[in-house]
Amino acid sequence: MELSEYFSQLFSDYTLRTITMGTAILGAICGMLGSFAVLRKQSLLGDAISHAALPGIAIAFLITGTKDTNVLLLGALVSGLIGTFWIRGMVTKTHLKSDTALGLVLSLFFGFGMLLLTFIQKQPNANQAGLDKYLFGQAATLVEKDVTLMAVVTGICLIIMLLFWKEFKILLFDADYTKTLGFNTRFIDILITFFIVLAIVLGLQTVGVVLMSAMLLAPAAAARQWTNKLSVMIVLAAIFGAFSGVFGTAISASQNNLSTGPVIVLVASVFVLFSFIFSPGRGVLFKQLRKYQNRRDLELQKTLQFMFDIAKTHERISHPHAIKILNNFQGYTKSTLKELEEKEWVKVKGQSWSLTEKGYDAAANLYNNN
Repeated sequence: MELSEYFSQLFSDYTLRTITMGTAILGAICGMLGSFAVLRKQSLLGDAISHAALPGIAIAFLITGTKDTNVLLLGALVSGLIGTFWIRGMVTKTHLKSDTALGLVLSLFFGFGMLLLTFIQKQPNANQAGLDKYLFGQAATLVEKDVTLMAVVTGICLIIMLLFWKEFKILLFDADYTKTLGFNTRFIDILITFFIVLAIVLGLQTVGVVLMSAMLLAPAAAARQWTNKLSVMIVLAAIFGAFSGVFGTAISASQNNLSTGPVIVLVASVFVLFSFIFSPGRGVLFKQLRKYQNRRDLELQKTLQFMFDIAKTHERISHPHAIKILNNFQGYTKSTLKELEEKEWVKVKGQSWSLTEKGYDAAANLYNNN
């Protein structure tokens, strides 16, 4: 299937429409909530929570004996929350750093989850097949009720975000000041963390345990390169996440044997790479251009000051001087002289140069500023 054919069938084909809507909504909510994780320097939290959710899926299946998505995701939510509070407990009640606590919980829960999955796969019950899809995701299993659930959770998340916007914003940038204002910082922190866990659990079916962290962080990391404003960052992250879901699904559907989840993550990574290179404020390309321009300006100013030092020893600033005088001056180039001439700071006639009134004043101002 070609990409053009995919988009032409998008609104008429139930399966394509459902999967695309699901991945778009998932990308949007992950982008919004991932912004808080990135700004709070909790990037590894998503990885730990997604891995911590695996044993919850396995235990939910062992208890109920059914592969109902809602039941399994509820187990994942409980397990993810337990893992999250274990991390918080380790950090607050021991001398362990957050990265150590995250690593311990991630490895412990993931190892336990893999052990349970291996145990389930060896049971003489045909119903256990397919649980491993939660490792790498399987977007094709999305149905309309899953998309509806994602939309409802996203709506609730938006409402909570609007209601507690001021509290979230203050807590992100100055937790101590938030306490002095009388806000319950613990409740706000738990609320943010709960929705991050919820978003991760919703994405397990589509992207999987292993890649869910990238889905949470990539859109937010890309959006961070374009703005310093929280509201703009959240909107951009939601847009990047939604487009990653749509285009990742389209590429996966148009090619054979391409899993949707990994393709979505790769598309999100392209957004990150593009942002790292081309964003005006922090992009590598524009940083290099500014660095080059600053170096050129410095060379220009140094050459002008050198000319000023020569010209001020004469009664007439327009007194001509040989260009060869400049040859031994560090930083002087022919392009520098040409640029000075274009700015009308110097006049060049043959092999001689002279300062103009405008150039003399510009050089004098440089000395005054220094």
